[in-house]
Amino acid sequence: MDLSTRYLGLTLEHPLMLGASPLVDSLDTVRRIEDAGASAIVMHSLFEEQIAPTNGAHFFRTSAAEFALSPDEYLEQIRRIKAAVKIPLIGSLNGVTDGAWLDYAKLIDQAGADALELNVYQVEADADCDAAQIEQETADMVRHVKSVSAIPLAVKLSPFYSALANFAARLSRAGADGLVLFNRFYQPDFHLEKQELVHQLELSSSSELLLRLRWLAILSAQTERSLAASGGVHSASDALKALIAGASGVQLVSEILKRGPHRFGEIRRLMESWLQAHDYHSIDQLRGGLNLEFCPEPRAHERARYLHVLNACSRVHC
Repeated sequence: MDLSTRYLGLTLEHPLMLGASPLVDSLDTVRRIEDAGASAIVMHSLFEEQIAPTNGAHFFRTSAAEFALSPDEYLEQIRRIKAAVKIPLIGSLNGVTDGAWLDYAKLIDQAGADALELNVYQVEADADCDAAQIEQETADMVRHVKSVSAIPLAVKLSPFYSALANFAARLSRAGADGLVLFNRFYQPDFHLEKQELVHQLELSSSSELLLRLRWLAILSAQTERSLAASGGVHSASDALKALIAGASGVQLVSEILKRGPHRFGEIRRLMESWLQAHDYHSIDQLRGGLNLEFCPEPRAHERARYLHVLNACSRVHC
């Protein structure tokens, strides 16, 4: 069974990789992740606020203690991981402005990373900032990174764009080699008695995969760029669904944090069993089998499904 895949120009033994997580801070854990069967590792992010803490009034005050690794330590950890394991390592930058901090892409390249993920994590609350400005700033960030770094670049996006397919095409033209769908915005709760925000990290569940499947199916029919699913992959079925929607890579984090690195091997074996049982010889035969390339009128199809679900719901008094 051939599970190999091409992601960001890299040949991976299979699509299952470790997504951005704190697990990379321990070399022993990184070795366990490789031994367990991960095909690649994504570093957690190096943040704009770490590199340019006074870059603009929109930043909250941050301190070095809030981050696991300083910028210099981050680069050193890339070197150590590359010396410790043989699987590809993907660095990560997280920020929202086109500034000198993006020059760290070159340093991440020089430290030995095989590719880079640019995580555009932004909730724009300024009513004077329109969608065109936000998209232009992100495209400019991509051009900046590509001008200073030679390694492949994936952009990790949120789903909250009014014309995501158009924006994805713009990012490709700006130089992005792939897209990661999607980052997860952490939603604060309210503490009524203290009247303050409550911040807590909720791990993903398989239900979150549905949004990723929709956009993987849409975008994979329109681009040759690499696509990766991030968020909601917890089982072999989840991973196979991402592939049939058009993904080239599948990132796991919550499942590994909850159950351990051995899940890479377990999920891979279950994927192989399913593919063999359904007479597939490679994942290339499966990939994109349910994307919108096979739907001549996607807008009409989407509306028809919407009406069908609502009508079915009304019949059971939903």
